[in-house]
Amino acid sequence: MTLHIQTPLYESRPMSASAGCQVWLKLDALQPCGSFKLRGVGHACEVHHGRGARHFVSSSGGNAGLAVAYAGRRLGVAVTVVVPETTTARAKELLTLEGAKVIVHGASWQEANELAQSLVGPGDAFIHPFDDPLLWAGHASLIDEVAQAGEKPDAVVLSVGGGGLLCGVIEGLRRNGWHDVPVIAVETHGAASFHAAVQAGQGVAIDRIDSIATSLGAKRVCEQAVKELAAHPIHSVLVSDQQALQACERFLDDHRVLVEPACGAALALASEPAALAGYGKVLMVVCGGATATLAQIRQWSAAVGA
Repeated sequence: MTLHIQTPLYESRPMSASAGCQVWLKLDALQPCGSFKLRGVGHACEVHHGRGARHFVSSSGGNAGLAVAYAGRRLGVAVTVVVPETTTARAKELLTLEGAKVIVHGASWQEANELAQSLVGPGDAFIHPFDDPLLWAGHASLIDEVAQAGEKPDAVVLSVGGGGLLCGVIEGLRRNGWHDVPVIAVETHGAASFHAAVQAGQGVAIDRIDSIATSLGAKRVCEQAVKELAAHPIHSVLVSDQQALQACERFLDDHRVLVEPACGAALALASEPAALAGYGKVLMVVCGGATATLAQIRQWSAAVGA
């Protein structure tokens, strides 16, 4: 028994018509805490709990922290989450609802993370939001489920923040023998730390996060994501904040599921047929996100449009 659930997999007719190819959705927005994060975080928390951890500490702008809080509540373990000042009121409300202690610190995730790591004491376990092999092993279960359904894609489209989902999906592709399936890694222009690493050929830190897709807000991706560039076919693609926001609203209209702009970045490629040209069947990871409301997305859209 795992903390995450097996999520639906099906073809989206509206997105397929727009993209000019079959677009299959892996709906991890339907995980109990609202995002794919529960796969890896849940696995890591179960491992640490089995080793005797009595307190989980994490740093997160929202979704990873929510996954830790959910896992802690299910496992009966206390949770502290340090979030940056950019974290939405909705995210803090949901963290509190799950019973976590919430500490707000710093202008970016990096600053929140430094404080979180300093709080880890004896008997505690630090749950990183994206840079941990335990997380990647858990996230790989997403591809296991696709393989079990017998639906091998020609490409996988996903959003990249710190690189945890990217590393997990590639691990899943490998362990199912799908070494030939490329990954299309999507970011917004203002949060393009993976794209910067692709251009530099090594891990680099971007100066700042300048995007409403705050869940993509890692100034530097994990080193494993950079190493994967030499080991697996990965294509880096950038979209605008406006494209990501429009994709969120289209997805809500078409599939009755609200996702964050960080997820909308990947979904935006369905409206960019050139980005998916040459692929017959594309798997889109609907990574989800529970920290944005429709009102907030529309407020962002108005600001970006202005």
